[in-house]
Amino acid sequence: MSIKHYLLLIGMSLSLAACGAYSFTGAKVNPNTKTFQVNYFQNNATLIEPGLDLDFTNALTDLLLNQTNLQLVKSNGDLVYEGEIVEYRISPTTATAENTAAQNRLTISVNVRFYNKQDEDAEFEKRFSFFYDYAGTAQLVGAQKVTAIDEVFERLTQDIFNASLAQW
Repeated sequence: MSIKHYLLLIGMSLSLAACGAYSFTGAKVNPNTKTFQVNYFQNNATLIEPGLDLDFTNALTDLLLNQTNLQLVKSNGDLVYEGEIVEYRISPTTATAENTAAQNRLTISVNVRFYNKQDEDAEFEKRFSFFYDYAGTAQLVGAQKVTAIDEVFERLTQDIFNASLAQW
């Protein structure tokens, strides 16, 4: 390598170091924050889908483990996520000329309480909701149901992450 390449490399390194901490996920975590906990999200929806509560709790935990360097703890976390599933609903969204559903929508909503020991101003209680549309002729069972729930959970957990750590 020539001296020009070394100088360019040093210049780029210094300019990146001057920018401070950067996260590719957009998380803005206080350096004193080391741990998080996700309490069990009980299913309080009118229509109960068995296992949804545990699946959602695990999905949120997995997202936080994958997108932060924080350690998961069972109690006394610097960040605490808790709440409940408040809606699991299947409803028609469009109809055909024969008055049957042309398209159905699965909607899942969760109420989340977020606590932050390092920054009480960042704490909130908020409802998050997302949906998945599917053909009215299809049944929400098997692989179709797994795909629908996975897609809704992916969006819900990312929205919760953004609200709590990316502060979008």
